[in-house]
Amino acid sequence: MFVTKKHIPRRTFLRGCGVTLALPFMESMLPAQTPLRKTAASPGSVRRFVGIWHPHGAAPGYWSPLQEGSNFEFSFITKPLEPFRDRVVLITGLDATGSSATAEEPGGDHARGANLLSGARPRRDSVSPYLGVTIDQIIANKWGKDTLLPSIQLGIEDPGNNTGNCNWGYSCSYSNSISWPTPATPLPTEINPRMVFERLFGDGASVDERVIDRKRTGSILDSVTREIAVFKKGIPAGDRLKLDTYLENVREIERRIQNITSKPEGSGTSFEVPFGIPTNSDEHFKLMYDLIAVAFQADITRVATLMLGRDLTSSNFPVSGFNGPWHGTSHHGDIPANKANYSKINRYHVQNLAYFCDKLRNIPDGDGNVLDHVLIYKGTNMGNSHRHAHEKIPIELVGGVDGTFKGNRHLVFPDNTQRNSNMLLSILDLYDIHRDNIGDSTGRLPGLA
Repeated sequence: MFVTKKHIPRRTFLRGCGVTLALPFMESMLPAQTPLRKTAASPGSVRRFVGIWHPHGAAPGYWSPLQEGSNFEFSFITKPLEPFRDRVVLITGLDATGSSATAEEPGGDHARGANLLSGARPRRDSVSPYLGVTIDQIIANKWGKDTLLPSIQLGIEDPGNNTGNCNWGYSCSYSNSISWPTPATPLPTEINPRMVFERLFGDGASVDERVIDRKRTGSILDSVTREIAVFKKGIPAGDRLKLDTYLENVREIERRIQNITSKPEGSGTSFEVPFGIPTNSDEHFKLMYDLIAVAFQADITRVATLMLGRDLTSSNFPVSGFNGPWHGTSHHGDIPANKANYSKINRYHVQNLAYFCDKLRNIPDGDGNVLDHVLIYKGTNMGNSHRHAHEKIPIELVGGVDGTFKGNRHLVFPDNTQRNSNMLLSILDLYDIHRDNIGDSTGRLPGLA
């Protein structure tokens, strides 16, 4: 047993040229003979959150399980989550009322995706967008104050030069960002894995050092080899194993990023323009999930959002078993064969979620693993996208939130009785954040906590 009068501070970093390497929690960071339950790593003391946005709803008849309550049978789309049954809650019957068209504001069904985490109705204004504070930022204000990055915002698709009027007079901000720290401030999403990696592990000291980093053909770990060797001499075998596992994880992610990065050529480049977006969307998804996982492992951040696509996207996913465009396929015309094809796209994105859950479940954290200490909310603002219906939106929740969230449940609510904003209010309760309302909520969602 490693016993000393001194312990390593939780916020310990190894620094090299252009590198700041945060370390995962280790037993050596405990004061001597201090029980884990009395530390910041104990269950109930560290809670994380991930909000995942996907456009265009889900194929009718393929998402909602037939049985309500516990021990339900997973549907075709949700089947990849079955290995995590004890951590899964599926919800049928919620309405994204803040995304629905009204008599006063018809149309714009593809313009209000930011409702996902705010529950608020976006103001129709292409110049001065106004929404509401999103729950990821509310959670970050409470649980991310002691981390390097209070939150990170990631995406897959480039918004391009979309500004101003995007759809029916709504600002593009509503479809480019799902994270808002103030009602008038959308946070940009980062779609480049290399840029995310630099943000997590680079020190950002100077432009020259960032250029050196982007030209590097080896690993950032090469810059801290000496520091790693010295650090490992002072920790017990169990911590050395945990550190080696973490460092190998960082190295593998970096290797994959380098493999897919197309490096700019020519002496005139400033390296200030992001480059290296993966051409393989499947690898892109997995890299972004892996970056969130390693950021949680090192406690660099505790809050993340990920936009899997943008509304009206024409992206396709051959590995799903169907190669049609996302938005076009979502307009299935209620034709059985078309709905079956769309369900394959939906299932593919759930498979990626399961990949992420497996990553988190295999990262030790406190008395359990990271999946025990997180809530992942994957949702959308549409149900039957062919009809642009904002009712019965598919909701997948996975995690434990340190024992405050119970899985193995399929919650079903009668039509037109519950809003997604009610669920957001109840999610905040899981983080010991108690508010009277959020967005257009009418109360808390029964049975969630």
